[in-house]
Amino acid sequence: MEHEKLTAKKRLIIFIALTIILAWIVFLLVPICGLTYGSGAAAVILAVAMFMPALSNLLTRLITKEGFGNMYLRPHFKGHVKEYLLLYFGPTVLLVLSGALYFLIFPGSFDPELTNLKGMVASSGKQGLDVSTLLIVQALIFVVIGPIVNIIPTMGEELGWRGYLLPKLRIFLSDRTALIITGAIWGIWHLPVIVMGHNYGTGYWGYPWLGILAMIVFCVVLGIIEGYISIKLESVIPAAMIHSTVNAGAALPIIFAKSGYNPLLGPAITGLIGGLPFIVLAIILLIKAGRKMTLGKNEAHRQEEGPLGQK
Repeated sequence: MEHEKLTAKKRLIIFIALTIILAWIVFLLVPICGLTYGSGAAAVILAVAMFMPALSNLLTRLITKEGFGNMYLRPHFKGHVKEYLLLYFGPTVLLVLSGALYFLIFPGSFDPELTNLKGMVASSGKQGLDVSTLLIVQALIFVVIGPIVNIIPTMGEELGWRGYLLPKLRIFLSDRTALIITGAIWGIWHLPVIVMGHNYGTGYWGYPWLGILAMIVFCVVLGIIEGYISIKLESVIPAAMIHSTVNAGAALPIIFAKSGYNPLLGPAITGLIGGLPFIVLAIILLIKAGRKMTLGKNEAHRQEEGPLGQK
């Protein structure tokens, strides 16, 4: 048992080091190449970085000769149809609720004229494009294909965070602690892009440290939600679906916001107020994880053994 834990600890350290080093090297190509954050070339670089956790998962398995048993890639649809229906539409409902709650708290921030969206249309150079039609189309795309539209890049992250890091941490820690630490590491992983302006820009008071802190809080919150369902269904696919929905619609409330809002608060769910419904759900699931998921640690140990209990 002690030997198994020592081996697991070694694998854990290698994975964390690899995924941070590789991703930060890719992230830093943006300033090194003199690119502006938000430009097309920068977006491609950041998309590549999303696959570094999955690559680190594979490299760690090769380096430590762990093998590829239990990659958490099976969806386990059988007997879980209701859960998947909830996964498909639940995050969308939660995102809409988050935006509505923010504007209820800050009604003066709501912009019925959709100034931001009109500005986006104008800057795109597409003359005569109807803003209302564009909004309806975007909303329909978000609702109908949100959970799958970004699933390939989000799988690039989730194969690392929920497919490797979380199961390894559960060997040493309680489920609650493992969920929180997984999210915190995920948040820290974003550090270079937060400094570049990801999610929060660069003009807020306390830049960049408050932005980094807000991102860590957001990743802990979302990580608890994604990790809870990943443990329950023993698959990273549910986490990738939630992550895809969030990436597709997290910034949608910004379309309805007047300029001058504080990004650390909202209206996007990455803000502390904009993300309140997600925070409440995360707290509920964290409490449930402490009560009901301790037996799931057997699965984490089985990952160390590989298929059919073989080392």
